[in-house]
Amino acid sequence: MTTKVLHPNFLSPYLLIPLLLLSSFSTAQNVDQNYRTPPLDIADIVDAQPTPSVSIDPAKNWMLLLGRPGLPTITELSHPELRIAGMRINPTNNGRSRSTYYNSLTLQSLKDGSSRAITGLPINPKIQHISWSPDATRFAFTLDQEDHIELWLADIATASAKRLIQSNMNAIFGSPYSWMSDSLRLLVKAVPDSREPAPQEPVVPLGPVIQESTGRPAAARTYQDLMVNGYDEDLFEYYGQVQLLMVDVSGFVQELGTPDFIRRAVPSPGADHLLVETVQRPFSYLVPQYRFPHRLEVWDSSGDLLKEIASLPLAEEVPIGRGAVPTGPRSMNWRADAPATLFWVEARDGGDPRADADVRDALLTLSAPFRDDPETLIELEMRYVSTIWGDGELALISESWWSDRQTRSWIVSPDGNANPELLFDRSTEDRYNDPGSPITEYNEYGKRTLLTSESGVIYLSGTGASPEGDRPFLDRLSLGSKASERLWRSKAPNYAEFMGFLNSNQQALLIRQESPTEPGNYFRVDLGSDQQTELTAFAHPYPHMQDVYKEVVRYERDDGVMLTATLYLPPSKTKEDGPFPMLMWAYPREFKDASSAGQMRGSPHRFNAISVNGPLPFLASGYAVLDGPTMPIIGEGETEPNDAYVEQLVSSAAAAVETVVSMGVAEPNKIAIGGHSYGAFMTANLLAHSDLFVAGLARSGAYNRTLTPFGFQAEERTFWEAPDIYFRMSPFMHASQVEEPILMIHGEADNNSGTFPLQSRRFYNALKGHGTKTRLVMLPHESHGYRARESVMHTLWEMNSWLNRYVIGE
Repeated sequence: MTTKVLHPNFLSPYLLIPLLLLSSFSTAQNVDQNYRTPPLDIADIVDAQPTPSVSIDPAKNWMLLLGRPGLPTITELSHPELRIAGMRINPTNNGRSRSTYYNSLTLQSLKDGSSRAITGLPINPKIQHISWSPDATRFAFTLDQEDHIELWLADIATASAKRLIQSNMNAIFGSPYSWMSDSLRLLVKAVPDSREPAPQEPVVPLGPVIQESTGRPAAARTYQDLMVNGYDEDLFEYYGQVQLLMVDVSGFVQELGTPDFIRRAVPSPGADHLLVETVQRPFSYLVPQYRFPHRLEVWDSSGDLLKEIASLPLAEEVPIGRGAVPTGPRSMNWRADAPATLFWVEARDGGDPRADADVRDALLTLSAPFRDDPETLIELEMRYVSTIWGDGELALISESWWSDRQTRSWIVSPDGNANPELLFDRSTEDRYNDPGSPITEYNEYGKRTLLTSESGVIYLSGTGASPEGDRPFLDRLSLGSKASERLWRSKAPNYAEFMGFLNSNQQALLIRQESPTEPGNYFRVDLGSDQQTELTAFAHPYPHMQDVYKEVVRYERDDGVMLTATLYLPPSKTKEDGPFPMLMWAYPREFKDASSAGQMRGSPHRFNAISVNGPLPFLASGYAVLDGPTMPIIGEGETEPNDAYVEQLVSSAAAAVETVVSMGVAEPNKIAIGGHSYGAFMTANLLAHSDLFVAGLARSGAYNRTLTPFGFQAEERTFWEAPDIYFRMSPFMHASQVEEPILMIHGEADNNSGTFPLQSRRFYNALKGHGTKTRLVMLPHESHGYRARESVMHTLWEMNSWLNRYVIGE
């Protein structure tokens, strides 16, 4: 056998290929990897002071103004984080990671407008979980001290706050405390003082990670942050350990029971009983923690077990589809209008929306002393949604069914003295005929119940969608005659929302009012005189963007469906100054009814709020923005919306392009398309199936639907039931058809179901392989939405640079 010797200057073609690939890769990676900052006019929007949030006390004497800090830094986002059981836990303080905070507390009188800042707080506090006492004399909150979470109490009379107890809070499941109805005690979830250090990850594996199917269907959607091994199980159980405490407002502490993995602890309205929910093993690597086995018990207020209500198994085998639910008790809680009555829902169809059944759900109740069998309050033909309890003699119970988008509300007598009476029966898609939501008020137990009058009247507040735009309203409705009377409605040129009543005779309202150039502020409205009194005067957060032109545009798709979009022009510009380079930013939605899909959305009178995660910052760079052009995907009758997804998507986009070009505000060769999440999916599809746009911006998207095989968005069919739909809708399958440059941005720690970071990486590789101009930006530590200041600034720089390069050619 002859050995072939190669000349040192000769390279085999088989060696040349990987070297060329390596050279190409090195060139492609020769880019600035540091965080960048957008132009100053955009950066100033990011750093604008956020408008305070507002909380009204139960007695309606005080407005609590909650100051908000700017965006956190990437250093804060880089803190340790556990991603297990579908949750994200901060192991340093035993709370949730990526939490938002308030940093100041100010009381403002609703009577005379005077204000007082709450004293006693540390410098730069991180305040969460604010809750008023039922008697409105105090409010509690938690304070994040980096390595632990404290429980604090603020006194209204002195406007001062102090730490209540020494124990650290366990806040991985949300607020770690609840007020008792006497306003003198709080039920607290604390980290056990006896807890040992956290378990250490084994250096040497104890064995393989094994999962096994029993042969029964156990389909699951593509959840993120699931458990992967036994160490995750140990960590989850460790950080879930809770010692329940009963704490009075003086700081006296009584331990209740022994430490356990307690997810919920809810005091009864009468304050004599506790509903306690504990998480049990075995855990799952397939579904999040809310599907884990759990036990529901009733304790007395001293911590003694009175009755086990239910012990529910692991729910891995819940059917796939909207309306699929686990079997057994769910949504268990206390009736708000009774001292100690539990209620819950149970499926009567096996939890399977595809099963034939006359009754889907039943709502049951059980009262103290919990010795009798539960009573069935109502049986429902659809899936249970919610209950609003009244005064002990009335409840409103809602049900809905996803496949036909129907919802009903029932008038129910909790004592069973009358048959349920239908109140509303309508389509969830029909915004024009939405009657609104019932108004609630605090009752004697400090719980929110239906606001009613002796004459059988309730009050409803809603968005007030109409062909002229959204106009929020307040109605009074007679439950006897079903006749309604309009008490108040938002009027042009402002947009106002009803926030609550300020007196017991329902003649004084609290509203939040805004206009395109004025941010939302709070006003008192007296119905009798129609007099309006300003209560707050929050300033415009970004004055250099105040003079922005806005217009709600209505136009028609080629199949006759009416569409809506909001047109914005750069500051100080008018339509006569056009055409402008343009960015369209959209998010498709599915409908079963064409007339509902074509209804007007939005209002021309809303404040021009500029989200740093939306498209409006680019107004500062001279771009016109068509925000939210509706992209309805309609499937009426037996037809599913996605059966014609691509065709309807392109038709909607073409109608939007034709409209802005005919208005003279844009040119066909200077329009980019963009979106986030499902909007990124839309962007990639429009570039693959049309030539309407010169560039695309796609953030945190999913591009290959075979990676979400058990359904996605509103699609209920699995990949194996509709493989052609999954293929046609996946831009990854049509990467060879994408000719326009596309910028993709994705958080490396995306926690959204289906939008794995892998989706963007694989789509980028496919586009690059076909010679498409593309750029992939992976943001360290960022989730589905971007939070760190550095990440937001860099994202805006990337998007602005991409638009400048490929829309206006700079």
